[in-house]
Amino acid sequence: MALRTLDTLGDLSGKRVIVRCDLNVPLKNGEITDDGRIRASVPTLKKLVDAGARVVVISHLGRPDGRPNDDYSLEPVAYRLGELLDRPVAFANDTVGGSAEETVGSLDDGDVAVLENLRFNPGETSKDDATRKAFAEQLARFGDAFVSDGFGVVHREQASVYDLAGLLPSAAGLLIVEELGVLERLTTSPEKPYVVVLGGSKVSDKLDVIGALLPKVDSMLVGGGMLFTFLAAQGHAVGKSLLETDQIEDVKGYIAQAEKLGVKLVLPTDIVVASKFGADAETAVTAADAIESTPFGADGLGLDIGPDTAAAFASAIASAKTVFWNGPMGVFELAPFAAGTKAVAEALTKVSGLSVVGGGDSAAAVRALGFSDDQFGHISTGGGASLEFLEGKRLPGLEVLGWQA
Repeated sequence: MALRTLDTLGDLSGKRVIVRCDLNVPLKNGEITDDGRIRASVPTLKKLVDAGARVVVISHLGRPDGRPNDDYSLEPVAYRLGELLDRPVAFANDTVGGSAEETVGSLDDGDVAVLENLRFNPGETSKDDATRKAFAEQLARFGDAFVSDGFGVVHREQASVYDLAGLLPSAAGLLIVEELGVLERLTTSPEKPYVVVLGGSKVSDKLDVIGALLPKVDSMLVGGGMLFTFLAAQGHAVGKSLLETDQIEDVKGYIAQAEKLGVKLVLPTDIVVASKFGADAETAVTAADAIESTPFGADGLGLDIGPDTAAAFASAIASAKTVFWNGPMGVFELAPFAAGTKAVAEALTKVSGLSVVGGGDSAAAVRALGFSDDQFGHISTGGGASLEFLEGKRLPGLEVLGWQA
């Protein structure tokens, strides 16, 4: 079976269409600090509005542990969505209660409403099939059809992602179709040379994707906190830098596999080392194999790739026709340790082929560092989902829509 898309739902004029978006955006003091996921949801919602559907938007935000919490309310998101759609967006202050019933019941053709955070209801993320399905059945009362467009959650078997799709005529939205098209290019037909850049804090989060991509790529560049486990696997001291000692043997295996496959595994040659974790820390740049030679000795903390490494990574990226990047090169939130991530982002903007920013912290980093979405070939809305796709894992939220790996 092929993935069911919007056209399989037929004429939606006057129909109530529940749309599962991923509007899990960062908030600070009630203000949205990055609206990328909201903007990514707009094309599907506009298409449904133009078709005369009565659109009911559902999403989660954060981890409120199955009960209402004002800190995780979707109300600011509903307001921002209205600005982006240039039309009023109604907001229900519950998920399946009286406010939701009244809000959905008052919709006219082309209207849009947002229901409160799905995770305020414990049924959304329950591990019990019956509990989860019961919540999905309550949601299904509000719709004649269901559109799944939250790519960032398709790897989760949750009520609004999996169970609801089996209760109503269902299809994938435009965002999911776009995300899948890009990821399939990365796995089945990448133009060469193909370079993968991996960062982030823990190598344990990336082992499966390293194993899946090594046979497909020409070069793999490793930065972020995970690089120190690679350095330790080569026998180097890393001071107090982040280190997963239980992963060293696995990393040694991947280093050997890369050599056997002829894949260029590019590790940092220099590191920005700090006296402590903080923007006001003393810093020094040192060779990657001499981290403890800085004035901080064994207390030194590696927090970014060094300038020579940043230049080498940028050069490797510039020569590529396909680039996939997941994970910052350092603690980009702190100015002294943002240069490596910024150099990688800048290099991706100059790729002549396909450049993909793999969601999550990488997407947050490029926006925080002043880059715009249109400077890259694609910015994924789902870091975890993207990685699990590339690893070849099952994605229940897509399987229920007819997709097969």
